[in-house]
Amino acid sequence: MEWDRIRKRPEDYVGANLLGYDECAKTFSWTQARGLLDGLPGGGLNIAHEAIDRHLKAGRGNKLALRWIARDDSKRDFTYAALGAAVNRFANVLAQRGIRKGDRVFSLLGRVPELYIAALGTLKNGSVFSPLFSAFGPEPIKARMMIGDARALITTEAFYRRKIEPWRKELASLKHVFLTECSSSLLPDTIDLAAALAQAPDLFETVRTAPEDMALLHFTSGTTGKPKGAVHVHEAVVAHNITGKLALDFHPDDIFWCTADPGWITGTSYGIISPLTNGVTMIIDQAEFDAERWYRILQDQKVTVWYTAPTAIRMLMKVGADIAKRFDLSKLRLMSSVGEPLNPEAVVWSVEAFGKPFHDNWWQTETGGIMITNFLSMDVKPGSMGRPLPGIAAGIVEHIEGGDVREITKPMAMGELALRPGWPSMMRAYLNEEQRYRKCFVSGWYLTGDLAMRDSEGYYWFVGRSDDVIKSAGHLIGPFEVESALMEHKAVAEAGVIGIPEPTAGEVVKAYVALKDGFEPSEALRKELLGHARQRLGPAVAPKDIAFRQNLPKTRSGKIMRRLLKARELGLPEGDISTLESEER
Repeated sequence: MEWDRIRKRPEDYVGANLLGYDECAKTFSWTQARGLLDGLPGGGLNIAHEAIDRHLKAGRGNKLALRWIARDDSKRDFTYAALGAAVNRFANVLAQRGIRKGDRVFSLLGRVPELYIAALGTLKNGSVFSPLFSAFGPEPIKARMMIGDARALITTEAFYRRKIEPWRKELASLKHVFLTECSSSLLPDTIDLAAALAQAPDLFETVRTAPEDMALLHFTSGTTGKPKGAVHVHEAVVAHNITGKLALDFHPDDIFWCTADPGWITGTSYGIISPLTNGVTMIIDQAEFDAERWYRILQDQKVTVWYTAPTAIRMLMKVGADIAKRFDLSKLRLMSSVGEPLNPEAVVWSVEAFGKPFHDNWWQTETGGIMITNFLSMDVKPGSMGRPLPGIAAGIVEHIEGGDVREITKPMAMGELALRPGWPSMMRAYLNEEQRYRKCFVSGWYLTGDLAMRDSEGYYWFVGRSDDVIKSAGHLIGPFEVESALMEHKAVAEAGVIGIPEPTAGEVVKAYVALKDGFEPSEALRKELLGHARQRLGPAVAPKDIAFRQNLPKTRSGKIMRRLLKARELGLPEGDISTLESEER
């Protein structure tokens, strides 16, 4: 295996949905992708219909749709028919209380069956589903529900008491609160969801929604400024379905585990919609990360396609590859990663641990679905995001006078990653912020805000967010490159890199490092890491200083908060930290 390329053999991708990238990209059309779905009888399009009802119509109701594993290892199974009946009951619960088409229904739940039922039931009712991450505190919840003009909320009694009840009266639009895990004495102005579902019919005719009707409201992580509510429509299901086939290589007999929480868009687009529209079996684990538990789930549930995050992969690396080899993971045929760039050494490590690489991919809350990926049938270049999905026109652009942009065609030239608008899952708005939305589109491109490079084979390489790039003595330094070099050292578990003001150079690179188990911070190790980085990167790019940290500040979705590292280093205001992991505050 070469460091810069993991070559695929034909036996690695027998039966892959995408064979021959160039031909597929040339012949692909979104109209054909739309034809893979049924649409509503009589016209229209609804995500819940494509995820559940069309499978029932085709006689696949007895197939296992969802297996939920509780913290205590007990399990609940839902066939497509059983899930459909529960979804219908929830839709009836909403309709009976006057919650109509276009009304916003929020969820504040952990990974429990009620969350998945609520998401699909809301969509079937023609209402808009907006998930909230269950670890949020009261203020970020309040901000998002106010921006979204929430009409209804599904949450637990415990979350309601701590996070909603103190400010509920400030949100006049919130008419209904449904509680799970209720005590014997129901709280005022709340509804026992289990009791309501038990009384509701299990038949419901899907509300007729058009492709451009609002379906999902996802809030960005909010690492800077006010959270943005990205609006997605029912037409997004066309992208969710086809990207599941092409990027995650879904086949009907697959057993799929997406470890992302549905409080984030990955957990909705690829933890609910994409697998169900493709008719696969989903595994859902209620518990938090535990390496041995994860390996046991992969083994016992015979998972074939696994979608997880770089943070989790680095945590697995931290405990070592030996533990993985105690389990039978032979059913795994595709492992994919999303959330932030996957460092090259994590890809190489995965070959050691699993006998196959993780396939990184790239997309955003705003894109609604996977845009760039390392396909199962293509060589993997560790550190690369891969190549654009068929139907996605990507480019590297530079800003020019007059506020316009132009495409850069020179291989490995750094610029802003941009996409040609028009794919089905593209956000249609930032809710109530038209000007902010319009600023994303320049010269016929959607500007992602990410800096990247494209090599001569069409693979894309992440450099960093445009506001993270370090300008030092005339050099533009991407933090991801420096972090990846540091992580090649045997002692380093995670690294975060920022620029520090310096009078002569403008900025110099400083790195923050969390060590693997068995290594302790010391001056000798600091010097060793500085030398390692200098040897790998050269003196112009290598960090001038390294600080050790037990943990690095990350958002709850796993992204290292370089902005926060910089604010703390320079004594600047920390800004919105509502999405920061609580133990890091």
